[in-house]
Amino acid sequence: MVDPDVIRANLAEARRAIDEVAHGPVEILAAVKYVGRDDLSALVAGGVAVVGENRTDALLEKQAGFEDAFRWDFIGHLQSRKARDVVGRVALIHALEAESTARQIDERATAPQDVLVEVNIAADPAKNGVAPADLDAFLDLLAGLANVSVRGLMTMPPLADDPERSRPAFAALRALAADCSERWTGTHAFDVLSMGTSQDYLVAAAEGATIVRLGAVLYGGRPG
Repeated sequence: MVDPDVIRANLAEARRAIDEVAHGPVEILAAVKYVGRDDLSALVAGGVAVVGENRTDALLEKQAGFEDAFRWDFIGHLQSRKARDVVGRVALIHALEAESTARQIDERATAPQDVLVEVNIAADPAKNGVAPADLDAFLDLLAGLANVSVRGLMTMPPLADDPERSRPAFAALRALAADCSERWTGTHAFDVLSMGTSQDYLVAAAEGATIVRLGAVLYGGRPG
C-alpha cells in the first residue's frame, strides 16, 4: 500500500531540492505505472497534482473515478493504433515520435491535443525518439496537422548509475529547444521540457527541465 504521509513528505523534499537547483518553475509528475488504482486515493491525500501513465489500458482503468483528481499525462510510448484511447483523455502526450501516431492523434482529436516531441538526444539505440537531425522535418510534418499542438520536447538519456552522466543529454535538449523556438516561432511552442526521472531529476532540473517524472523518489523505494 502507498502511504500518503510518505508521499507528502517525499513530495515536499523533492520540491525543496528542486527549488534549490532550478532556474524556473518545475512540475513534479508522479509516474503511476506501478501504482494500482486502489492506491490513487493515497496520492490525492499526499498532495500529488499531476500523474503520468505509460500504458493505454492502465490509463483507462485508473482514470475511472479519478478523472478530475489529477492532471493526467501520458508518458509512455504511444502506438498509432492506441492513440484513440489517449487523445482527449490527457492534458499532455510526452513522447510523440512517429508520423503514423501523429496522424492518428490529428484524426481522433476534436480539439488540439498538446504533445511533446520525443528526441533521442544521445542517439541511444535502446531508446525511442526522433534524431536531432530529423527534428525539423518532423516538426514540419506536425505543422500541417491542425489537432496536434507541439508544446516542447522530451528525452530519456541512457540509463546511468551516476546522474551527472545524464547532464550532457539534458543540456543538449535545452539547447535544441532554444534553437527550435527561434526557428519555429508562431508555429510551435517549446516552453515545456520533460526530462529527468528519480535517478537524475535534480540534474535535469538544473539543466532546464520544466517537468520531472518521479516514481521511487515519491513512493519510498517502490519501483517507478
